[in-house]
Amino acid sequence: MPHFTVRMREADLDGTVEPKLIQGLADAVGAVYGDFLRSVAVVEIFGVPEGRWGVGGKPATSPAPVVNLNLRAAALEIEGAAERLISEITDAVAAAVGEEARSGVTVGLTAVPPGRSGTGGAVD
Repeated sequence: MPHFTVRMREADLDGTVEPKLIQGLADAVGAVYGDFLRSVAVVEIFGVPEGRWGVGGKPATSPAPVVNLNLRAAALEIEGAAERLISEITDAVAAAVGEEARSGVTVGLTAVPPGRSGTGGAVD
């Protein structure tokens, strides 16, 4: 199951951004892999208080969200999947937070090898 973790400045979360991010990121994974993965995508959003977020050694003054996506390694072995995911995820964040955030969006893709994840107590 795809699992997104988003970290961004608390000041950029206003109650309207969160549902847009949740929907947009689920749609991003769905655009690459189909409706089934869209329907099971998990999105967690963590706001970082002012003064606890920095870029280039200075406190951040503009949105610079960090998005990590964990999914099975086989999903990233599909040709072009990583590039499409990074593009779709960046588009989703820019649509939710504002286009000015696009250049600061960082996306990390983590491939989980077989036998290293589970659901309901069973190894997947």
